[in-house]
Amino acid sequence: MANAPHTIDAEWVHIQFKDERKFAETYGFAGNQGAVNLEGIRLRPAGVPSRTLVLFMHPASTLQLLPVPRRLAAMGLHVLCAASRYAKNDSALIMENVLVDLGAYIRHAREQWGYEHVILMGWSGGGSLSLFYQSQAENPSITETPAGDPIDLSAAGLIPADAVICQAAHLSRARMLSEMIDPSVHDEHDPDKRRRELDIYDPSNPARAPYSADFIQAFRSAQLARVRRITARVKETLHELRSRNTGEMERGFVTHRTMADPRFLDPALDPNGRRPGWCYMGNPETVNTGPVGLARFSMLRAWLSQWSIDDSRADGLACAKNISVPFLAVEHAADDCVPQQHTNLIYKAAGSQDKTFHVLEGATHYFAGQPDLLDHSAELVAAWLRDRQLLND
Repeated sequence: MANAPHTIDAEWVHIQFKDERKFAETYGFAGNQGAVNLEGIRLRPAGVPSRTLVLFMHPASTLQLLPVPRRLAAMGLHVLCAASRYAKNDSALIMENVLVDLGAYIRHAREQWGYEHVILMGWSGGGSLSLFYQSQAENPSITETPAGDPIDLSAAGLIPADAVICQAAHLSRARMLSEMIDPSVHDEHDPDKRRRELDIYDPSNPARAPYSADFIQAFRSAQLARVRRITARVKETLHELRSRNTGEMERGFVTHRTMADPRFLDPALDPNGRRPGWCYMGNPETVNTGPVGLARFSMLRAWLSQWSIDDSRADGLACAKNISVPFLAVEHAADDCVPQQHTNLIYKAAGSQDKTFHVLEGATHYFAGQPDLLDHSAELVAAWLRDRQLLND
């Protein structure tokens, strides 16, 4: 397949199902008319049938522009890039609802399209999502969200996937935020009020890369403390709103400066081949205050479900322990987004008896300008699936 690229047919996919909620949390027709409407793109090689579907899903992003799905389709695989109800807007995102969305796609793939095998391909933030889904599909246990709202995943009928692949995958959104949030901020209402000794972007800060072990320990402790302060405020506000017994049920808030991981500036921390002074979204100092930083805008319930390190259940390590299907973990050795050890930690934690770990030397997060590594990555995935009789040529 790798030597004969195929023309790709792209098909818009729409899935709708009823959903009764106390209040709307997604904009427009997509989710406030008594139903959830999901959109995806199915990529198929022209004239090539398959019994296997590789499903990409990220909690908040759409992945059809990612190079890997298109390369897999050009090689002869059927691929679905599935968007959740929170596509391109994670401000109200509830991870437990995303599992319901993912389950709807898998049911559609099996019952409507007739695929015999569905493979979850967890890219980046899709890794912990795929593990969260598979763990609950195999052993459903959740009956409410971290905010205490009812959601019965046992009754949701989640269908397990036949295998899980985590590529360039991090441990969780909550873990990423806890290691990237800027601990120098000590007034959540005024981002200019900062502790200089913890501001890695302040040129007057005497702590410079390479950072000492003592500095990193203090920095990480302060990051965790800031996340927990925000979480405490979120819970207090949610309790206050509920105690009023009025129509006000949610509240949004801004979290300033959330992209300040010392690894961005110090290549000696969790070393790999990444570019120093850079991150996957560009100049980290600029991204730290920009509109696309992690958790920049959030609702109360969304914070607890996806960003709170103590409350979010979408934890890759915990969920990986509870999966049993074949598992492949692929680390990008020059990843400028995912910390070097994350993918390997997930691999080690996986409960699957059949599990494989592979390192793509030199690969950045998105394979930017790396077509040969992109090809190698796709060939690796296809060969792994064929070896397990999960892919028909």
